[in-house]
Amino acid sequence: MLAYTVRRVLVSIPVLIASTFIVFLVVVNAGDPVANFATSRQPAPSKAAVQAFARHIHADQPVLERYWNWITGVLHGDFGPSVQTNLDIGHDLFTRFRVTVTLVAAAMLIALLLSVLFGAFSAIRQYSAADYSITFVGFLFLAMPVFWFAVLLKQVGIWINEKTGNHFLGTIGQQSPYLNVDTPWNEFTDRIGHLVLPTITLALVSFASWTRYTRASMLEVLNSDYVRLARAKGLRRGRVVVRHALRTALIPLTTVTALDIASILGGAVVTETIFQWHGMGEMLVQAASTVDVYRLMAWLLLSAVVVIVFNLLADLLYAVLDPRIRYD
Repeated sequence: MLAYTVRRVLVSIPVLIASTFIVFLVVVNAGDPVANFATSRQPAPSKAAVQAFARHIHADQPVLERYWNWITGVLHGDFGPSVQTNLDIGHDLFTRFRVTVTLVAAAMLIALLLSVLFGAFSAIRQYSAADYSITFVGFLFLAMPVFWFAVLLKQVGIWINEKTGNHFLGTIGQQSPYLNVDTPWNEFTDRIGHLVLPTITLALVSFASWTRYTRASMLEVLNSDYVRLARAKGLRRGRVVVRHALRTALIPLTTVTALDIASILGGAVVTETIFQWHGMGEMLVQAASTVDVYRLMAWLLLSAVVVIVFNLLADLLYAVLDPRIRYD
């Protein structure tokens, strides 16, 4: 297991470098931050100021030199200069990353629990009214765009707050701007209230597809020979389902969850924008709108690392879920 993990990490390093280089070429050629600086400021900056700005963001250097300086700087904790001259990209990135991790982790946990529960129940009760209902709800959420669902939930939250007279469901930001934090409990409940709607948005979109995968996998396992043998030996149905069938059925879901982390991060960008969270989603939008090359690259680098780590964890979980799998 250890040797396999080391090999996977070593293989991931050149993949990460190659992907960052390709993305760097795309980002650098996608816009001109110097021209944007010269045309977006009022009054118009002088020629000397424009040249100084170009030197500040290393736009006067060849592309390969810029990439080399950036990648070596990242290894020393320097993510490069931002078009916002006083902004520390590294500090900004990891501050926002903590915000996004809270949202994504809560959403994934809820989505996984619901998908396993309803997917397995739907497979066990195949062709029943409950199975058809779960299938219908799953397809309904699959058809909903994330941005539309987020806007809908935000309006529902506003309506509930108005009807109850209690603004427990936060619809803007991670916490109330004028919160009286006289006790840790007040701060905790306020943050939970602001976490509810964005989490539901991300969780239900992922839940819809993961439930379908769990149902299909569970049906295949329930019809396998070893499950039939376990039933023939007299084992109780509940024990067969939980101890034998469900564990094997989770293997495909592990793969899907790891592969879906990229789309979940994309959904988080939309969700954070609508609910005005100051996370990585807002950072990506700001960097793209201002053609902030190094800020964009920092966002993409961290996202790529997250995707690689999740895929590595998924591979390692295979051996836990299926003892027949060994990594030599």
